[in-house]
Amino acid sequence: MSDLQDTELAGYYDYYETPVKMVPTPEGGLIAWRLDRNTGGWKPANDIVDEILFAMGGDIFVRTAEQFVQRTEEERGHYLKGDGPIFALYETVKAIEDVAVAESRPYTVEEAALIAGIRRRTFVMFEEQLQQAGDPGADPTIATAS
Repeated sequence: MSDLQDTELAGYYDYYETPVKMVPTPEGGLIAWRLDRNTGGWKPANDIVDEILFAMGGDIFVRTAEQFVQRTEEERGHYLKGDGPIFALYETVKAIEDVAVAESRPYTVEEAALIAGIRRRTFVMFEEQLQQAGDPGADPTIATAS
């Protein structure tokens, strides 16, 4: 782990099109979490830390906190189904996306801002629910770190 001393421990990544975050531990190490597309929660991903940190390239990309939040919610909105306010907001985003696709055009400035705002909101809501359920990888504060 001495190679990590000069590496910024908290980080956000796309790892083969899956959001991954690395956060420092109280002991001075780090733990990695990969989005679980089946639940929307976080599963430990320490097995890919070296690959992400030392073999960047290919399908591994560094992301800002904001990009990470947006990608996570894009994935959750695409893969998860359910009821309640979070899923109603996912449906709102999908409706905006569907109109743009049907009209073969990019999002308007207003649509892009609305989608980004909704995704920040659903990220916090989802992460708070995960925290309440005991998911150790949940962290709603990422949405306000950007």
